[in-house]
Amino acid sequence: MFPFQRYYGKSLPFGDKSFDGTNVGLLTVEQALADYAMLLTELKKQMLAPNVPVIAFGGSYGGMLSAYMRFKYPNIITGALAASAPIYMLDPAFDRSFFFSLVTKDFMDAGYDCFAKVEEGFAAMDKLAGQGQPGLAQLTSDFQLCSPLKNNGAAYKHLQGWIRNAFTYLAMLDYPYPSDFLDMKLPANPVKAACSLLTNASTPIKGLAGASGMYYGADASHSPPCFNITADFIECADPTGCGVGPNAFAWDYQACTEIPLPSGSNGQTDMFPVLPFTPEIRRDYCMKRWGVVPRDEWSGIQFFGTNIKDASNIIFSNGDLDPWRGGGVTSSASNSLVAIVVTGGAHHLDLRASNKLDPPGVIAAREAERFHIRLWVNAAMNPQ
Repeated sequence: MFPFQRYYGKSLPFGDKSFDGTNVGLLTVEQALADYAMLLTELKKQMLAPNVPVIAFGGSYGGMLSAYMRFKYPNIITGALAASAPIYMLDPAFDRSFFFSLVTKDFMDAGYDCFAKVEEGFAAMDKLAGQGQPGLAQLTSDFQLCSPLKNNGAAYKHLQGWIRNAFTYLAMLDYPYPSDFLDMKLPANPVKAACSLLTNASTPIKGLAGASGMYYGADASHSPPCFNITADFIECADPTGCGVGPNAFAWDYQACTEIPLPSGSNGQTDMFPVLPFTPEIRRDYCMKRWGVVPRDEWSGIQFFGTNIKDASNIIFSNGDLDPWRGGGVTSSASNSLVAIVVTGGAHHLDLRASNKLDPPGVIAAREAERFHIRLWVNAAMNPQ
């Protein structure tokens, strides 16, 4: 059984009108947690197992929910594994400028030439964009765009964001074997694969185009005749990308209400163009798109912020290749609030199926996770 959170997947409370007007107002973390608590309580009754221990597992946003389930419902959840869960972002005082600098570090660690080619590519793009229609036409050709770039303003900025989004996910999904996570078919070690395209391309711009195309589907098995950048990438309240489709609406709304996400790129601590996403930009966007004002102060109170020491029985795992680690719990807060660093791990690699190409770091992390979960389950089954 795989229950969907309300407003995701097939769980649309108001059908096709779920995201209209005030209908979307029932989309909150608190309501989602309560749904899971009610479901678990009912399942225990149906299975005649009222006292069986329950461990919550989740990665990314699901990892945040796993931790919050233990925070909110310790009477129902015995323990939690929160993988790649950037819960510290919800503290209003937390510095959210970490993300794109860590994406940059992943590519720099793969080779300084790779990092340099990205910067050169964006600089060369700026020069072409400044030449007016001839330069925009060249960019349209180099990136194999379905529609010509119309201007060096909003249309050009969207192209930059489309590229940045590709590099974001190449870093997040830098698994040691081929994967199709999020319906994107990627080769093993996609950061290294992208770096090879960047360093071997005839021009830095074509290198950017090749690396971006690898993420959006231009490979040997699936090579689109052109890229529709407005369909591939939709700007939203999450600078790291909301995805596309109805699930993207849900995430955009949550990013506008309870879940503040990283700030934009600045071109100084990262390799990307200056594409800011300040609190003011976010507030204006959210009011225009959803008619809401972000309530970050409440999120910091409701979800503990960075003051989590009074909680218990939670494992926080973070891969050292995952750019989300900058918002996660990377130091143990107590004997039962355990931080595990997954050496060689990208976004919640420890929750993926075992693979012969798994690095030693994820094998060790999984064993440590099993150890703590066994302790919690045994303690729950054998109370003193």
